[in-house]
Amino acid sequence: MDEKDRALLNEIQSNFPVASRPYEVLGAKLDLTEQEVLDRIFRLRTEGIIRRIGASINSRKIGFVSTLLAAKAPEDKFEKFVDLVNRCDGVTHNYLRRHEYNVWFTLISPSELDKRRVIDELVDMSGVEVLELPAKKIFKIRVDFKF
Repeated sequence: MDEKDRALLNEIQSNFPVASRPYEVLGAKLDLTEQEVLDRIFRLRTEGIIRRIGASINSRKIGFVSTLLAAKAPEDKFEKFVDLVNRCDGVTHNYLRRHEYNVWFTLISPSELDKRRVIDELVDMSGVEVLELPAKKIFKIRVDFKF
């Protein structure tokens, strides 16, 4: 990764241009051609440095609800439980933890009712105990990596 890659990554994290030719706009800002920007993004994506390019939507502003969940998944149910979680629409993150509650994940749902349905189905289908830890206050919602 060179300095142009780093500058490009800094720009696209939070300042992606809304324009008919966004890669041309980025190129002009970084002294690159539109094609050079596209080539760099393609390479960075192929290398796994960029996972995706897309909007980051404030789910609360559009009426969705979110929660943090923790589960006690015993060894004999672990793989099945993780597979069920990973197939749920709305699960944004899923982590293994060294803790009594060993699987932690976040869920964003269109309504309280839908959130409750997803949680209940996970418990019913897996037999795994799930603890809900809803946020009381959001302190930080995004991070930009400085390259």
